[in-house]
Amino acid sequence: MITVKSDGRLFVLDTSKTTYAFRLMESGHLEHLYYGRKIRLDSDDGLFEQNEFAPGNTSVYSPENSKFSMEDIRLEVSTIGKGDLREPALELVNPDGSMTSDFVYESHDVSKGKTRDEDFPGSYGEDADVLKVYLKDKENALSLILIYSVFEECDVITRSCELINNGDGDVVIERIMSTQLDFDAGDYSFVTFNGAWAGEMNKNVQKAGSVKLVNSSSGGASSNNANPFVMLGRGAFDEDYGEVYGINLIYSGNHYTCVEKSPFGKVRLVSGINPQGFKWNLSKGESFRSPEAVMTYSASGCNTMSHGMHDFINGHVISGEWKDRLRPVLLNSWEAAYFNISESKLMRLARRAKKAGIELFVMDDGWFKGRNDDTSSLGDWTPDPKKLPHGIKGICDKIRRLGLDFGIWVEPEMVNENSDLFRTHPEWAMKIPGKPHSTGRNQMLLDLTRVEVQDYIIDAMSSVFSSAEISYVKWDYNRNFTDVYSTSLPFWKQGEVAHRYILGLYRVMNTLTKKFPHILFEGCASGGNRFDLGILSYFPQIWASDDTDAYQRAVIQNGYSYGYPQSCYTCHISDVPNHQSLRRTPLDTRFNVALFGNTGYECNLCDLPKEEFEEVKRQIEFIKANRKLMQFGRLWRVRSFDDDPYTGSSSGYGRTLSWTVSSKDGSEAMSLIMQSLATPNQSRDVLYVRGLIDDAKYRIENRTNTYDLRGFGGLVNYVAPFHVRQDGFIHNVIARFYKMPSEKESHEMYGDAMMYAGVHIKPRFASLGYNENTRYYPDFGSRIYKIEKAG
Repeated sequence: MITVKSDGRLFVLDTSKTTYAFRLMESGHLEHLYYGRKIRLDSDDGLFEQNEFAPGNTSVYSPENSKFSMEDIRLEVSTIGKGDLREPALELVNPDGSMTSDFVYESHDVSKGKTRDEDFPGSYGEDADVLKVYLKDKENALSLILIYSVFEECDVITRSCELINNGDGDVVIERIMSTQLDFDAGDYSFVTFNGAWAGEMNKNVQKAGSVKLVNSSSGGASSNNANPFVMLGRGAFDEDYGEVYGINLIYSGNHYTCVEKSPFGKVRLVSGINPQGFKWNLSKGESFRSPEAVMTYSASGCNTMSHGMHDFINGHVISGEWKDRLRPVLLNSWEAAYFNISESKLMRLARRAKKAGIELFVMDDGWFKGRNDDTSSLGDWTPDPKKLPHGIKGICDKIRRLGLDFGIWVEPEMVNENSDLFRTHPEWAMKIPGKPHSTGRNQMLLDLTRVEVQDYIIDAMSSVFSSAEISYVKWDYNRNFTDVYSTSLPFWKQGEVAHRYILGLYRVMNTLTKKFPHILFEGCASGGNRFDLGILSYFPQIWASDDTDAYQRAVIQNGYSYGYPQSCYTCHISDVPNHQSLRRTPLDTRFNVALFGNTGYECNLCDLPKEEFEEVKRQIEFIKANRKLMQFGRLWRVRSFDDDPYTGSSSGYGRTLSWTVSSKDGSEAMSLIMQSLATPNQSRDVLYVRGLIDDAKYRIENRTNTYDLRGFGGLVNYVAPFHVRQDGFIHNVIARFYKMPSEKESHEMYGDAMMYAGVHIKPRFASLGYNENTRYYPDFGSRIYKIEKAG
């Protein structure tokens, strides 16, 4: 709800549990007053800062407003030139070369309902309340519109702005932030999610102090180095305690978020397009819109903050036919075949997939003409007749006759130098003419600032997607920007290339998703190099990481869960040794971790031992029975490896991770507990469930399994009547015919008892003996528990 009080001088934005407020100062500027838990306001009395003398050697705004300095005021939007020395929201070069901007209030309006623009991603919602505040530059012919959208039920407020040039001369935008938050002096921590290829979304916490803290990307995409989602915590906070703000951008390009503490203790956060490499020329009558920033607040820790963000993304960012649909269980061919695919090999894999219960078969990279490695053929989207003698339609029809849907991999934004496309249109590649070019994965970017390149991609992909009954598309993007340049733009507009590329990408994605609404599109960028709300505005899910190792994936998925719902990240069960880490993790752990997302498989089902194949069949049955809960339930982080106080060794591994997904009505839940490295003489675990109804009674049971006797190695001789040589013939024969059953756990407890006293589950093996009531729990062991209302 948006209310304007005090004769139009106080603006109050309320959600279900939060309040955001700012006021109109006598000088005409907007002073930020408050953002936090919901409070009652009928005036600004006591909320604004009282000033009599400007601090020290700071600059005063004007002789008529000499009691304060812009450097020590909480502002809604900050510029340079009028005394505020902190991070600005706007940096402009005026037609006369000056850089001072001074935006003051002109008017405002409030409306109901928000629709998404055709050419730029953003939130939508017919129940959203929208406030537009119109500002004008006192000395330059510029207008600035601040746009606030309130999504009451999600506790989310979004912000963006639009700059309009009303004058005759060109204006250069060097910085335009989407949001600015100014806070009173306090103890704040900046939480970012950083990493690299195959190691995304590691949580980092840094105290806001005397130096600026920056989370940014500059490689053309939102990046796996620094995801655009960040948090700001005040004082002490954890998953279920304390004050936490979550901030994200609906944008897929270079982004920038900075937190700084002023000399007077105030803390400022700005977030928007990265100013590095950005420069936009705004001519007479033109306007520029910033991406939309998303803000939420929780007074009760990170889990509640995440729930608001998850609800917002599922309800007001993701759209289309797949928005609320259960996602299919797929098998991707990549780790089973890599580039070495053929119709016969794929059909063998597909037949095995059908027997396992797979619903969707995906043909990954290597299907198009001449594509035998990553050095050639990107841009030439025709099937290789040697690999697919009957084309895409031929293999698609065969797979569909098996009862499977068919999906395909593409990387439309790229081109290899060794390709027909590059030989025909070398000017379409993004490179600096006459200078050497730095490639990534042996490929170059197509210049999506060009409309003709956008049209080529739309036409080429339309041809592929309509060539057969395709149900799914994996859209990849495997390199960062280098040598950023477009021959279609004059030299003074080269600072626009990176942003214009993203605008071109959005046009392509918007066109294709509307043309093929039945296709389930999945974004990918070497995993999580472009995992952001801009992509999710068009594609309902994104491949979280190329790393399918269960331990690393648990860390990665834990990181994503802070800002993104599990319905939008995909998680695959792969072979061991893992292809990225060479780590061996138990099959049930690989499944248990992948279950907490959109679950699929990326392994060679044809080569699986019989007992493992039978276990995969049971896994898929379990996925299908529980995927509504797992994909669209409420995810709770209970414990994380990085916050476990006991490591059990000097390895640096935290010992325990635990998640719960509960139904929103509290009728059922699924909990995971996982360890990293096993520790001798440590057998106890307490499982704390979340999201239940206090006074409802529940039954909790573990998912049972069987285990290979060889996991105990030579310890089998403690019970064997004769000596068994480890890994010898007799050992293997026994293991073939005898499987160790897992423990069986079953309890009936009230919801509040499960959540606050915890469920004391059966002890794990800790070098002190083993029987049917002991958990077989090696390195990276795990269990999942199903919780349902009793009776």
